[in-house]
Parts: sequence; structure tokens; C-alpha cells
Amino acid sequence: MKPVDTRAIPTTAPDAVLLRSPQIDDGVRLWQIARDSRVLDLNSSYAYLLWCRDFSATSIVAEVDGRVVGFVSGYTRPSAQETLFVWQVAVDEDQRGKAIAGRMLSALMDRTAPLGVTHLETTISPDNEASIALFTALARRRELPISRQSLFSPKDFPDGHEAENLFRIGA
Repeated sequence: MKPVDTRAIPTTAPDAVLLRSPQIDDGVRLWQIARDSRVLDLNSSYAYLLWCRDFSATSIVAEVDGRVVGFVSGYTRPSAQETLFVWQVAVDEDQRGKAIAGRMLSALMDRTAPLGVTHLETTISPDNEASIALFTALARRRELPISRQSLFSPKDFPDGHEAENLFRIGA
């Protein structure tokens, strides 16, 4: 994976964004951000606590003025350790439009590359234009190919969930 120049990320301004691994005590905040998004499938608060403990090396949080304002939860696929699967991406409403989601994804790709990660996967419902644009822009910035294929149809879900397409970034 081609690294992205992160020198433009502010580090000293009052609204500087700190990108770091999540800690257990961030779990509550991740749950709140997911809940408040009104778009993401909300997992139990317990799941977010476990995520912060067990998948901190493959996840990231964005912090502004000491407050977590966004996160990317991810894991390496057990059957394909070179692939980082991004589960959820969320940014507080008042922090959107500041490229935080894209910066978190780039930083996470850079951080997982030494672990042998060469590809990123995620699923996106066909009508989620914002997420499609986010991941397409990530691939373009990093000069990596992106592919899309059907993964889950509505009939695969027991609860009326939309289809989910698999997006794969990497050479």
C-alpha cells in the first residue's frame, strides 16, 4: 500500500485532530457516536468495549480537544490476514466535512501495513453514497485499484436489511 503524506494533519491547533488506537474507556464514546449517527447498525455497548480491547491494533479513533469525535473499527480477516476489514466508520455530526474519516482510514492503512496488511475491504449498501465516495476517494488518493461486487442480498438477512456490496481496495 502506498503511504499518504500526513504532514498536513494539524498537531498543535486547539482543534487539532489526534489519531490513536482506541482504549477500553473509549468504548462508551464509540457506542454514542454510532447511536447518534442514526445510520450505522448499532451494536451493544459491550461489543464496543470488546472492540476497543481486542481490535485496538486494527481500529482508530480521532480525538479533538481531548474528546473522541470519530472512529474506524476494523479487524484482519482470519482467513486472509493481509486484508483489513473495516466494520464501521463514524464521525460526530459537528466534525463532519473536515476530512476526518478519510484521515482515519489512511492512518489505519499506514499503521496496519507493517502487520502485513495489503488490502482493505468494507461492505456498503448501494444507496450509501457518502460511504461509496469516502472509500473511492481513499483508493484514488493512494493510487490503488478498487473493486465492487455483491456480497449479501436482502434475503441473507433475517431483519429486512438492505443489500451489502463488498468494496476491496488494493493491488
